[in-house]
Amino acid sequence: MSTLENALRDAVAAGAARGIAVTAGDAAGTLVEAAAGERGPGSAMAPDTVCWIASMTKAITTTAALQQVESGRLSIDGRIGEVLPALAKPMVLEGFSDAGEAMLRPSKRPITLRHLLTHTGGFSYNTWNADIARFMEANGIPGTGSCKLATLSTPLVFDPGERWEYGIGIDWAGQAVEAVTGQRLGEVLAERVLGPLGMHDTGFRIGAEQRARLSWMHRRTADGAITPIPFELPQEPEFHMGGGGLYGTARDYLRFCRMWLNRGALDGARILSGAMVAEASRDSIAPLSVRPMVAALPGSSNDVELFPGMRKGWGLSFLINDEAVPGGRAAGSLAWAGLANTYYWIDPQRDRAGVITTQLLPFADPGVLEVFGAFERAVYAA
Repeated sequence: MSTLENALRDAVAAGAARGIAVTAGDAAGTLVEAAAGERGPGSAMAPDTVCWIASMTKAITTTAALQQVESGRLSIDGRIGEVLPALAKPMVLEGFSDAGEAMLRPSKRPITLRHLLTHTGGFSYNTWNADIARFMEANGIPGTGSCKLATLSTPLVFDPGERWEYGIGIDWAGQAVEAVTGQRLGEVLAERVLGPLGMHDTGFRIGAEQRARLSWMHRRTADGAITPIPFELPQEPEFHMGGGGLYGTARDYLRFCRMWLNRGALDGARILSGAMVAEASRDSIAPLSVRPMVAALPGSSNDVELFPGMRKGWGLSFLINDEAVPGGRAAGSLAWAGLANTYYWIDPQRDRAGVITTQLLPFADPGVLEVFGAFERAVYAA
């Protein structure tokens, strides 16, 4: 523990982040927790510091959607437009005319839940797609951080199934969960995922107890300095953003990861069947592969290519690495991240999972990624 804490302190002192928390475990329990730096002036970062976990929300929303598949209310490969009429006749953006008008055409095929969960449905984010950024600006469509339903009214940028591109598909999957349950997504998650897993610090709304442990958000400036910035998602959102709206802690998220290590159950709570865990954990997009994410919206993200040179697949909401990572996770592990430089991995083969939280923009910060890699190697070395 002391060695890990010292390493984190050194990383904070070197400017990797203002505060860092990590935790790792196996199917049986927590193996290590550590933290260094501050969540705010005079307040220490800790494994129970509450952070915006952003796109780490996606795997939790996906879990709720897969529960509805198991109950028979949703179909993985059926037309999602039967549940969500707004997606029954999707349109594809082919570019812009000389006059600057969007050129749209009907999609060649329907969207399925699998498309939404694997980012092959045709949706994108303005953060990494300049055409969608232009379309949103021209049509007054707010960003996802507004938690307004209008943010979902963007067209596709390719026909479903034709490529992988990171986008708002899992926000739509959250809407599908609401449509078949008649409940808001936060209620479904609390009742069927977060509550049974004991993830009591995780939710779309920051409670008083959680606010007392909430981290400030920070930004790395062009000169490498880190400065606090005002940031908070709407606490009375128009829609619960299934793709990125949750706040939570590293400690909570490890419990979620350990459920996957235990093939869908944790401490007596059965969340998913073993068969559904296996389905979610396989590569659903081959022969397609995960592509580099090139930043299109200044200040939100750096360019992103995790494990460059390696083919990456995608399961039902997870990045899947085709090859073993030297000193770290085995091939076939599950992983993803959140915009404010939060990351996790789940390695069923070697029975390890780990989580790191910071609150730092822009995404894919080289300093945080270096700390994350060192933490992963330390977990396996131990």
